[in-house]
Amino acid sequence: MKRRSFLAGIGATTAAATIGMPSILRAQAPITLNGAVQFNDDHAFNRALIRFEELVKKYYGKPVNFTLHKNSSLGLEKQYFEYMSQGKAVDYGIVSPAHMSTFAKAAPFIDAPFVFKGIEHMNKVVEANILAPIADEVAAKAEVVLIGYSGGGIRNIFANKPLKNLADLKGLKVRVQGAPIWSKTFAAVGMSPTVIAYNEIYNAIQNGVISAGENEAAGVEAMKFYEVAPHLSLTQHAVSIRPICFSVKTLKTLPKDLQDAIMKAGKEAGDYGRQLESSEEVVKLDTLEKAGKLKRVPFEERDAMKKLADPVMTTYAKEIGAEGIFEKINVA
Repeated sequence: MKRRSFLAGIGATTAAATIGMPSILRAQAPITLNGAVQFNDDHAFNRALIRFEELVKKYYGKPVNFTLHKNSSLGLEKQYFEYMSQGKAVDYGIVSPAHMSTFAKAAPFIDAPFVFKGIEHMNKVVEANILAPIADEVAAKAEVVLIGYSGGGIRNIFANKPLKNLADLKGLKVRVQGAPIWSKTFAAVGMSPTVIAYNEIYNAIQNGVISAGENEAAGVEAMKFYEVAPHLSLTQHAVSIRPICFSVKTLKTLPKDLQDAIMKAGKEAGDYGRQLESSEEVVKLDTLEKAGKLKRVPFEERDAMKKLADPVMTTYAKEIGAEGIFEKINVA
């Protein structure tokens, strides 16, 4: 299902529904859309969603209200995605692909370790629309459309001790995202990965349940992980990609011109989010280090780490039928 045909389909559904509505309902205005984000006003995800709101209003040109629920007030990203799939409570939000695995096995692949060589490589992949088949699967099976791709942060391991090489990583109790590919790749490197809810990481490290986690600079700053794990090992094992998602059930109820505005704004807001987060990465880490809150630790064996993870990634791509996508990503 390509995006153009997908939009045409929901447009037809909307038109039919609108024709059958009583005139009093058609006259109701303005429409209100509810969004959700785990972070505060300063975080790149929040700012990308605010840009999305601004662009929708610009392109739609008619009254439409947005209510963005911040600071995990409606739960975590996993819950947001389920709400969007059900067409309840949340209409749009930014969600890690790891939380889409229940609906679409291929989804976590676009955010797995060592998929992208860096932010420039990820931008090329996004702009070439290589991820379209995965987005189509998510839309078909979860009824959530990926309207843009934010993210762009380089993910490193933060820990309560310095980690300089593979020997230091051996047996490390580290929190990973819920998608199985994260546990498999980290285990292949020699670590002891465990899945813990994002909002429980801080306490888990503080209480000795785990010794480390992995995140981009924006997350480390926002969640204050540096307070319990001040050593940031520069493994650079992944570039985060965070789709801006929209509920298909909600989209079907909206006027065609608003649907079009949402799709156009989603892409542009995603582009803005990637540029924003990637440009702020070093600044955030410099600020934290100068304040004595965090210490960057050079990691000496990133290539060796990737070599251990590569066979897992290749096998995983075959299991989910994504060999073709993986090949296109590698040559992009």
